[in-house]
Amino acid sequence: MFLFLGALANAQEPTQEELETLQTQVNAALSFAQKSIEDSHYPQAKASLENALINAEKLKNKKSLGIIYSKLGKIQHLQENNDQAVTTLIKAVEVQRFAKDNFNIAETYKTLGDVYFTTNKYDKAIDYYKSAETLFKEENLHKYQTEAVLKKGQTFLALNEFKIAENTFNDAISLSRRFQFEKLLSRSLLQLGEAQAKNGSLGLALKNANEGFNIAKENKILDVLSSGYLTLSNLKEADGNYRLANEYLRAHLKLSDSLMTVKRALISSEETSDLLVPSQINYQKQAQADLEEVASSSTFTQLITILSIALITILSLLTLSLYKNNNIRLKSNNVLHKKNSELIVSKEKAELASKTKANFLSTVTHELRTPLYAVTGLTNMLLDENPKPEQIPHLKSLKFSGDYLLTFINDILQINKIEANKVEVESEVFNLKKKIANVISALNNSAVGNNVKLHFEYDDNLPHNYNADQLKISQILINLIGNSIKFTKNGDIWVRASKINEENGIYNVRFEVQDNGIGISTEKQEHMFESFSQGSIQINRKYGGTGLGLSIVKGLIDILKGKIYLKSMLGQGSTFFFELPLQFAEEAIEKEQISYFKDISEVELSDIKILIVEDNKINQMITKKILNKMKLKCEVVENGEDAIEKIKTNTYDVVLMDIHMPGISGIEATKIIRTFNKKLTIFALTAVTIEDKMVEFDEAGFTDIISKPFKQEDFEKKLFEALILKENA
Repeated sequence: MFLFLGALANAQEPTQEELETLQTQVNAALSFAQKSIEDSHYPQAKASLENALINAEKLKNKKSLGIIYSKLGKIQHLQENNDQAVTTLIKAVEVQRFAKDNFNIAETYKTLGDVYFTTNKYDKAIDYYKSAETLFKEENLHKYQTEAVLKKGQTFLALNEFKIAENTFNDAISLSRRFQFEKLLSRSLLQLGEAQAKNGSLGLALKNANEGFNIAKENKILDVLSSGYLTLSNLKEADGNYRLANEYLRAHLKLSDSLMTVKRALISSEETSDLLVPSQINYQKQAQADLEEVASSSTFTQLITILSIALITILSLLTLSLYKNNNIRLKSNNVLHKKNSELIVSKEKAELASKTKANFLSTVTHELRTPLYAVTGLTNMLLDENPKPEQIPHLKSLKFSGDYLLTFINDILQINKIEANKVEVESEVFNLKKKIANVISALNNSAVGNNVKLHFEYDDNLPHNYNADQLKISQILINLIGNSIKFTKNGDIWVRASKINEENGIYNVRFEVQDNGIGISTEKQEHMFESFSQGSIQINRKYGGTGLGLSIVKGLIDILKGKIYLKSMLGQGSTFFFELPLQFAEEAIEKEQISYFKDISEVELSDIKILIVEDNKINQMITKKILNKMKLKCEVVENGEDAIEKIKTNTYDVVLMDIHMPGISGIEATKIIRTFNKKLTIFALTAVTIEDKMVEFDEAGFTDIISKPFKQEDFEKKLFEALILKENA
């Protein structure tokens, strides 16, 4: 028996030839359905798709299933069954996403946009049109991309966002002209005319609408021509030309009526019926026939028949109950699928917004760093050139403002990097006690200015040396201690480090920064680690600051796998605790202190030749003055082409290469230089965000990077290492 069943199962398994035949039938059914949809034969298309669905399920072909569901959803939308359409289309998206069928996902998104547009849910429509546009663009499907842009413009027009609609229609027109999509061009021009008229530009509206109308007329695009007559009628009426408005309206009605007649002839009026009701009627008829038969039979037969009818009735009721429960379950699943699809679209929007924000910050910070280079450079020069006594306070204020702005830019960049998970842990062996003491020493002047005394307590049971990211630990301490100094006047600050526990060489270390300053209210404490958060506007006005310090602290502690806590009372001070796991190390490596140009006497600096490649005149002057002050000679060129020629015909020790210049960029110029000079020291002197371009700089062949605006001592250090250490090597 079991062998027979196994043989039967194997006999039912389709062969490769049968599978290929099924796929051919699916493809043919899809082609026929598409043609039927285009000809408005929706019942034929639906029947063809339902047959194709059975075969696609046998094949388990996700791509075909996704296309079938998408087309069924489109038919349901065209037949105005929009609730059904949403359910079917969301099912299509799920299958297509699994099949990674981006083109058809985009088409389904566009249809979902059409459904939500029809049902006046314009915000959702815009989301789906945008998603469709993005995917079509990625697949280089420009016609479909243009259609999605046009639909998006129509939605903005429906929302009375006339200016945005104008810009969107102009995008559609640009794409249509570029790829010669005459129908889309005529429709976009007419829609642009409508948007411009509603935005008060009637002259422009008439010009664009007439152009769109003439393109539709020349190419005999009847449906666009019909809507064109109506658009021109409305525009002529707004312009006061009622005779022409009336003529255009009559032409629209005549052509529209002709098109509608053709459409009605094509569309069947048959409606789908509910199978459950006929089924129940058949049961009732059968029961009645059984009752009549009972009348002429024996009592025993009557009893059995009655029981049978009762059983059939009970089974029918159970079937009906199951049917209803199944419907409820399906509706719940459909709601969940719909919400899931909406969440995916929202996620895609959030990712796009995050990418846009990162690009925006990168551009803005570059544009800010370039003038800051001039501000900080010129201020330092003026302070070094024996200014008048009454000018010194003004110059110091200018220097403070420049440094503050640079700190703010760097904070924003660091927050951006933390949020984008671009911050890496760089461990090295160091002495923790000395590191904390150095941070306290560096901040002591600020503390003295506020009449604050700093106290340092280090647990005797806590070792001194660890292998960890000392730079990030310093940043955390500088932010927390700096905050305490800022909000404490005439008081004390205690900095403590103590051991919590130790396991396998990993010490859990508790850091504590306690002050007796102004404190933080309970309601404000919940938001203290959010970006741009401070106690109040009054505190911001009085004490200054960006509100990013604690957000950076929280981000860095999370990266180091630690935890941070806050305890504070208004008027009584605050205590910040944070805990970090630190790897114990036997001995810290002391870095050798390097002296720079001011301590050099054995090297003849006048023989060193430096080439500055910079297009900005102010930056040229500043860099040149810094080098001259260091007793170094330099030449200046304004673009990459001139730099290449100079290096070919002259010998230089160092090249300071700007990145953004007219003509070829600094990166391209460096790549060319490396083809004929591999050993030349080339520094990228740039205001771009270094972390984002590090790989590109390395590939181009730069020796190192100097970020604008720079501190003179950092600049000197890099030049010293390039020139003096190289000479001694």
